[in-house]
Amino acid sequence: MFARQFRVRSNTAIKGSDRRKLKADISAAFPSLTTDELTELIPNKEDLNVVKIYAHKGDALTLYVLHKNPLFFELEKRLYPTVYVLWRYPALLPTFRTWPPVLQKLVGGADLMLPGVVVPSSGLPDVKPGDCCSVTLVNNRAPVAVGTAAVSRGEMHSLGMKGRGVCVLHAYMDNLWAFGDKSGPPSLPDAEGEALEANGEEYEVDDVEEVEKREEEEEEEQTSGEKVTGQACSGLEELSLAEQEEERGDGEEEANPDDLKMPQEIMDALLLQCFLHALKSKVKKADLPLLTSTFLRNHMFTCCPSGKQLDIKKSSYKKLSKFLQAMQKQHNLVRVRELTKGVESIVEVDWKNRELRSFKVPEETEDEAAPEGGEAEPPYHPPEITALYSVSSRLEPLFLDAKKRKGTILQPDEVRHIVTEYVKNNDLVDENNKNYVTMDPTLCDCLLEKSEYHEVESLKWDDLFSRALGRMQECYQVVFPGRAPIRKKGHMEPIDISVSSRGSNKKVTLIKNLDVYGLDPAVVATALQRRVQASSVLQPIPGSKDKVLVQIQGNQIHQVGNLLIDHYQIPRKYIQGLDKAPKSGKKK
Repeated sequence: MFARQFRVRSNTAIKGSDRRKLKADISAAFPSLTTDELTELIPNKEDLNVVKIYAHKGDALTLYVLHKNPLFFELEKRLYPTVYVLWRYPALLPTFRTWPPVLQKLVGGADLMLPGVVVPSSGLPDVKPGDCCSVTLVNNRAPVAVGTAAVSRGEMHSLGMKGRGVCVLHAYMDNLWAFGDKSGPPSLPDAEGEALEANGEEYEVDDVEEVEKREEEEEEEQTSGEKVTGQACSGLEELSLAEQEEERGDGEEEANPDDLKMPQEIMDALLLQCFLHALKSKVKKADLPLLTSTFLRNHMFTCCPSGKQLDIKKSSYKKLSKFLQAMQKQHNLVRVRELTKGVESIVEVDWKNRELRSFKVPEETEDEAAPEGGEAEPPYHPPEITALYSVSSRLEPLFLDAKKRKGTILQPDEVRHIVTEYVKNNDLVDENNKNYVTMDPTLCDCLLEKSEYHEVESLKWDDLFSRALGRMQECYQVVFPGRAPIRKKGHMEPIDISVSSRGSNKKVTLIKNLDVYGLDPAVVATALQRRVQASSVLQPIPGSKDKVLVQIQGNQIHQVGNLLIDHYQIPRKYIQGLDKAPKSGKKK
């Protein structure tokens, strides 16, 4: 489940009542924990965060994080401990033991197959299908994976120890573990494992190959022809565990080589790919000299493959300047110079470079990444918003001839037509100047203040209409494509963009009321994060139920405005705060 990067939806401090509920839920789920152990695990006065995430397939999960380490994750209202908890309490769950080479496959998203289970002298743990259990390695009792039992203990024996044993959800060295402090498992001696070594029963290459063949035969029978491929592991022939194709994404028939790479290596390769792609298809000679920041923002980011996110901080280079220096010195692709103090520019590109000429541009590169689940989000269509007016008690006499009572909702054109008909039917148009309307008692009562009764004898048509609309109740109608119209009193809330300070000279941009316009805040946050390459989170709005705002680092009002107006086609008049965008400095 955590073989691929997940997406953080929100990160908030836990409330006191929720902390008590969490402790009660943990106590109910894991009754072997004593009161002291539970208090040590979930302290009363230390900061505990609730992090809501989306897994790469779109599953919604909740993490409970203490001291930057995830302790438990909640999936479908069920709590599972992480390896950080199991290292402190290794006997918390029933345990299955396996050989060390299996670990790398578990990290890649594979389940634990029964041929790879080392059966202890005491026998297999007594489990039922769906029971939470852990996986350890021979010679160390520290768990390295958490999952659920695929079958009961009796069925494992009746199947001859063939088939799937544990459906793995989380493992040491996966992305959930990397969300913590990335510490390693403690050394907890396993007496029976040491006895196996002493008796010379440690695994050998031939043993691994034999188990691999058995598992391949089983997997072919169980999946009815589904293809399962693997990679070499630590110089040994790997144990062929069933690869979960849903953990590999729809349509993938082969294991992804990136799963065996370190995150820095993957990001380095992505950086180089986007760099070459941008030079070959985006940058022209006439663009030089080109600011390095502009090259990154306008060219490299747009060349990032769909579903991936370019983040220099996660690469081995850490900074754009160091990456470009490597491209200059090691690859001789570009020449970078500081044309003004502190500002670097690309001044030359070697278009004849062999590496650049041999690079093949990917066929599909989208400006906006598709969601993690693999399916493109449906296109957004902005709602049609119409201003309406409700007849007030004060103006009801003016609309009686048109049979419109108090509370009747009208469009502005209908209001103008009814007022015009009233004026014509009562011969109130000024004979000397047809641009004026003579005030009769009804118009006086409806449109004039008491102080104006003896002063104002006539009004211009525009003034007449504006006074009529101004004394009616404002309403609006929203029509989303494929839905029934929605009418509400009051005025349409604009999308509110503001900038707030956090700490010492740090600014964040806050965006509210996206849901009013049918926009998913999570989708907008992801699109913004990709555009500006800054972290974004969803925060609950104080005092409102089930409403969230998008928070993104820095003053990003320009980018937010461009996204809402150009991409989502929200009219500018419904966006509030665009005037707070930072002013561009004058060039000297």
